Amino acid sequence: MASLAIANNPDIRFLGKLLGDVIRAYGGEELFKRIEYIRATSVDRARGVAGAGAIDRGLDRLSLDETLDFTRGFMLFSMLANLAEDRQGVEVEADADLAGALARLEGEGIGHDAVMKLLDHALIVPVLTAHPTEVRRKSMIDHKNRIAELMQLRDLGLEETEDGDRIDEAITRQIALLWQTRVLRREKLGVADEVETALSYLRDVFLPVMPAMYARWDRALGERAPSFLRAGSWIGGDRDGNPFVTAESMRLALAKSAEAVLGYYLGAVHALGAELSISTEHVQVSEALLALDSRKGMSAAFAACASSSSAPGWN
Repeated sequence: MASLAIANNPDIRFLGKLLGDVIRAYGGEELFKRIEYIRATSVDRARGVAGAGAIDRGLDRLSLDETLDFTRGFMLFSMLANLAEDRQGVEVEADADLAGALARLEGEGIGHDAVMKLLDHALIVPVLTAHPTEVRRKSMIDHKNRIAELMQLRDLGLEETEDGDRIDEAITRQIALLWQTRVLRREKLGVADEVETALSYLRDVFLPVMPAMYARWDRALGERAPSFLRAGSWIGGDRDGNPFVTAESMRLALAKSAEAVLGYYLGAVHALGAELSISTEHVQVSEALLALDSRKGMSAAFAACASSSSAPGWN
């Protein structure tokens, strides 16, 4: 069944071919042939093909270094196959959007006021947590996420990235980086590491996506949607699950979280200030906005925060 799913998924075939090209380029033709032989023989063995037991002899002939390369190749193929399968799972029906959902509710007699009342009492909190056995390095996760982004551009029919790189070449480059990156951590993951990993998801996923999601709700409802979705985190404060979590680690997690959130919005304010080149000589603004601008103490505090960070996002 798994081999059939692979055969029917063009993304898996595409990414698998690029991985093969990378193995050829960086491991040599002989390594590629050995890995391909073992892969094909493994498929035959799973299908019950006669003579597929020869895979044992192929494995026995591998040196230690070849075994490590072989294992790395299969690990990367599994990673890329999972990425492709996840992308398939994202595909939704044409009307499975917010407007379509509200229309179906309306058809069932659940109108605008009922939806607003439900949202006003709803609270959804996706909670970030860390698994104590997580050993993948963040660089591996970042390369995988970049491949997913590039595949989305490819879905749109684009041939180049915004930087002018050909998309297929950019994907190949990310796979090459995966091939050359150490897969596992050598050091035990500490609470501070867990916090930083979680905050990368907060900065890269939650903070950009949540405002866009609320904007879609506002447009669909025709008014401001209640606040019903908030991000949470156990990392740095889960004293039941991690004996290394202390009061100090909780303070660290809170400080780093506040820094990430305020830094993200401070960067957004800087970008907005660069975009809105509006002068009071030509536009009338409210007294409240002028009063806000006159609060120099607050402005100075934000400026100090900006100057103490290496980048607007406080990465």
